[in-house]
Amino acid sequence: MEAARESMAALLDAGLFGSAQTLGCFLASSAGASNEAAMSVKVESLVQHGDALYGEKEFRRALSAYKQAMQYSRSIPRQAASNTRSTTGRSPSPNSSNLLSFNENEVKFKIALCHSALCEHREALQEMEGIPSKVRTLKMNLMLGKLYRISRNSRSAAVCYKECLRQCPYVFEAITALAEMGLSLKEFSLLFSQAPSRGGKPLAPGDSADAQRWWNRYVEAQCCIASHDYRGGLEIYLELMQRFPNNVHILLEIAKVEAIIGRNDEAIMNFEKVRVIDPNIMTYMDEYAILLKSKSDYTKLNKLVHDILHIDPTRPETCVALAAMWERKDEKKALTYAEKSLRVDDRHITGYIMKGNLHLSLNRPDLAVTDFRGAQELRPDLRSYQGLVRAYLALSKCKEALFTAREAMKVMHQSAKALKLVGDVYAISSSGREKARKFYESALRLEPGFLGAALALADLHVSEGRNKEAVMLLEKYLQQWADDSLHIKLAQVFAATNMLPDALSHYQSALRINPHNEAAKKGLERLEKQMKGVDPDAPEEDEENEADDIDADQDDPELL
Repeated sequence: MEAARESMAALLDAGLFGSAQTLGCFLASSAGASNEAAMSVKVESLVQHGDALYGEKEFRRALSAYKQAMQYSRSIPRQAASNTRSTTGRSPSPNSSNLLSFNENEVKFKIALCHSALCEHREALQEMEGIPSKVRTLKMNLMLGKLYRISRNSRSAAVCYKECLRQCPYVFEAITALAEMGLSLKEFSLLFSQAPSRGGKPLAPGDSADAQRWWNRYVEAQCCIASHDYRGGLEIYLELMQRFPNNVHILLEIAKVEAIIGRNDEAIMNFEKVRVIDPNIMTYMDEYAILLKSKSDYTKLNKLVHDILHIDPTRPETCVALAAMWERKDEKKALTYAEKSLRVDDRHITGYIMKGNLHLSLNRPDLAVTDFRGAQELRPDLRSYQGLVRAYLALSKCKEALFTAREAMKVMHQSAKALKLVGDVYAISSSGREKARKFYESALRLEPGFLGAALALADLHVSEGRNKEAVMLLEKYLQQWADDSLHIKLAQVFAATNMLPDALSHYQSALRINPHNEAAKKGLERLEKQMKGVDPDAPEEDEENEADDIDADQDDPELL
């Protein structure tokens, strides 16, 4: 069977896992082991069979094969086992098979990979903790860090991630995780200096000056984003773009930050740049889909969904993008796609945000609270705070809403959006409107171009009968920002005060800026009815006729 075993290794190296697992059935079921050498061959065959099954994503069967290999290895006398382990070990990757000897720690790692793929994180962690720290490879440390983080053991996770950066300073998943855990830039720099070069020697400051410079700036940007200093992080990313033009990763990070701080047009433009450079990119494409939906640009949204379905229909980003596309037509169907994204990846934050917003639209704020809390447990950000506040207000839990908004303000102390969030809670009751006004004005002082706060303040003026002040405020902002939302708000104020020609002008201006704006279309349709002297809330004749047709159809004997 020696030739078959060599062929097994060749099949695994070639990625032909279907043929490899079939051959593995023959090798693993060959005549029973009668001596130490035969036992070692049996163990090796089981591990290879497990590798083939893992490659075919049959994780439960692969797990069984690896565990059998471990059991057989323990029955080999210690001296023989020691000789087996002393030979060159196989690669820790389940899909790699250049070398054929058994290595217990690597098989434990493979068992952990199977448990993790099956979302059995506790079992995976127990397996990984059985591997001594001195023999852990880079991949082992990275996986152990992720598992510790899932189990909310941040201290142990940080130890593993730091070890990753000591082994290789360019493990970007470790950089992001440590930045979110609050590691300082000074500590990052120390880790960089401890990392070995390719030759195994520490990096000399002179030899790595350029690498250290851009690496430090990238880490600094990550630290800014993690501490919710989005503008500081954005400035550094833009600086890095000068050094690395057309860098897809940096462009995606810029687009995501721009979306967070409300620069939606700039974010959309940068997402489009990314798709021109790399049409098959999937990262953050669900974020892009949500932006297109917010702009009511369903032509581009449909094209995006069509493209990413062709690239990879199994990714969570595809499911969230489908949810965004279906939200306008069928919210319940959209919800099924949002839920599917979390079945694919139960740590996909955008999936929780989308699911929470859909539950709010379906008038299920109690379920929305659970969704937004799920997002917060993974990584608190402004959207999860906003969603929680909306859900609590829908449940008439004003105290919880205020506590959540104030927590957001405390965490994001330089965020105008967090200040506005507190104002939104106070604006619910007539007794809190004065406090709401102060928070909105503070948000505008902190960020003069924050249109969300300006619109909220205008709404507050209108609710207190100060329509003139609302118009003056909105017209002041229109002088600097030609934004469709400002025109719509002005049109609504003018329509409420029976200044219909002015309202018409602003609705038309909004549609010139954004022809897809659904609010402007509906507002214009309603206004045109008012100008014709028709009650805009009265049912249309077509709707009445349709209702009559339905009643008639029920009595139609032919249909029966």
